[in-house]
Amino acid sequence: MNNSENAVAEAPDSSETIRPFQFHAEQADLDDLRRRIEATRWPEKEPVDDPSQGVPLAVMKDLAKYWANQYDWRKIEAKINSYPNFITKIDGLDIHFIHVRSQHENALPILITHGWPGSIIEQMKVIDPLTNPTAYGGNAENAFHVVIPSIPGYGFSERPAETGWGPERIAKAWVTLMKNIGYDRFLGQGGDWGGVITDIMAAQSPENVIGIHTNFAGVIPPEVDVAAFRGEPAPSGLSVEEQKTFDELSYTYKNVAYAFIMGSRPQSLYGIADSPVGLAAIMLDHDPSSLALISRSFAGVNEGLTRDDVLDNITLFWLTNTAISACRLYWENKNSFWGIKGVNVPVAVSVFPDELYTAPLSWSEKAYPNLMYYHELNKGGHFAAWEQPEMFTQELRAGFSSLR
Repeated sequence: MNNSENAVAEAPDSSETIRPFQFHAEQADLDDLRRRIEATRWPEKEPVDDPSQGVPLAVMKDLAKYWANQYDWRKIEAKINSYPNFITKIDGLDIHFIHVRSQHENALPILITHGWPGSIIEQMKVIDPLTNPTAYGGNAENAFHVVIPSIPGYGFSERPAETGWGPERIAKAWVTLMKNIGYDRFLGQGGDWGGVITDIMAAQSPENVIGIHTNFAGVIPPEVDVAAFRGEPAPSGLSVEEQKTFDELSYTYKNVAYAFIMGSRPQSLYGIADSPVGLAAIMLDHDPSSLALISRSFAGVNEGLTRDDVLDNITLFWLTNTAISACRLYWENKNSFWGIKGVNVPVAVSVFPDELYTAPLSWSEKAYPNLMYYHELNKGGHFAAWEQPEMFTQELRAGFSSLR
């Protein structure tokens, strides 16, 4: 059976329920941003010759110089507004989403969720290849209807004024969103927080979720996760691949200080709401591999992410004043980031080599009993759709091919 046959329901016709949306930054806000960048009070250079103390001063000065003098927000603003954007109220909160329907018959609806320090900017490069595959080296049967929401507290979605908006509540809101726009059955995809939310959504609502694709697989056994977190030796009996993943997790736990701060004291981070350069530094320091990639981009190496890519995302956080509201998701979360979530729907896993950890096939098969696709790639990192859009698109086409 073609799963897309029952995927599309009658969409609600109430303009009050789903409202068209566009964003146009005030020029005064862009001018103020430039003034703040130029007024940055810089610290002295770090006393080390590597990023072991954080984002190097030289990288931040290169970023600030380009941001203040050459960067043009209006380009990405026009790109965002070129797609159908909407706002709808779910569970008392205004949720923003992009919704692009494919022209091809039997296209499968897919909800793609971003992470931190990401936003809808992460997925902008894959919208057209997914919805219009024949123009991007694919076939009509590769088509998707694409829905990309902004997580509550991120971007154009409303900032929650009450506690309780953790991954479980967001996952429920996503199912409601998809039903409200006409999709009773749909696919899910995510990385970072998007991977966590997508796993939980599939576990909560298997009757709605046809299958999922993840580039942030929740497969780590609890005893492995605890040992890595505590800096203890690996549990006995691990294979070579599993030991490699354990070592990566142990390293990751030592290099995500931002997550511990956001998870315990997000409201104390006033500096990133007040200083553009402060915000940029925190967002760049997500993980060593991503920082190295971004540093190379500001040093003139055109690879994966451009300078504009990086600043598009940071500027969106700045203009929407969502630096701290986005952090609160870490405070709300009660899940292991990469732990098993109880997913039983069909799952496709793509493993990018520069991710925070590489999910072994052995653990993926145990965590996802209905694993339908597993592929290790030779390039790409944490922000897969953003860094490697062509490879990411191919992974979704291949990963979901058995569901068509």
